[in-house]
Amino acid sequence: MDNPTTATPLPRVLLTGFDAFGGDVLNPSWLAVQALHRRRIYGHQVVAAQLPTVFGAARVTLARLLRAHKPALVICVGQAGGRAAISLERIAINVDDARIADNAGAQPVDTAVLPGGPAAYFTTLPIKAMLQALQGKGIPAEVSQTAGTFVCNHVFYGLMHELATRRGLKRTRGGFVHVPWLPGQGQPSMTTQDLVRGLRLAIATALATPADIAKGAGAIS
Repeated sequence: MDNPTTATPLPRVLLTGFDAFGGDVLNPSWLAVQALHRRRIYGHQVVAAQLPTVFGAARVTLARLLRAHKPALVICVGQAGGRAAISLERIAINVDDARIADNAGAQPVDTAVLPGGPAAYFTTLPIKAMLQALQGKGIPAEVSQTAGTFVCNHVFYGLMHELATRRGLKRTRGGFVHVPWLPGQGQPSMTTQDLVRGLRLAIATALATPADIAKGAGAIS
């Protein structure tokens, strides 16, 4: 299921992580994502890219990556300190409300990610199938009903809006996954090895599952 890429062009999976923020010197999302760069999973090549933990700039960077790679699948990954499992996010909401400043010093309060946009978007990833696959391999996983209101949700909402409205991306599926701290950051935590194994399995399951166990996707007006 997972082999180094060959010279043959393959459809792409775009996998993104964030740079460190909030005083941390590393971000487990980027370490795990970076480890999967150029890997071949279920007939697709993974392209890993880092997003800045900055409102606005992260969404602009993601949009540029989508145009450049035209991926079949997109999974954006972020850190959620305090969570004990890989969290498969269900809903992105049109709200920026930052408890702390981003890496550029911005701290929006009760503002829209996209003024005039839908109130929220559902993921188009098969999160229930992904949940079963992860738990079946003994990897702690959960379906999460909130991606928060910091840069992770900002990117998640921006991603789903791009996929819903941008010509050429209508068939691309995508969503957001949160990962716990690494052991050196605090508890609860997961090792980098387990994070990489979990993300690899999540990608393979998403690619192999055209329709989720549970239905429901799109915008919430």
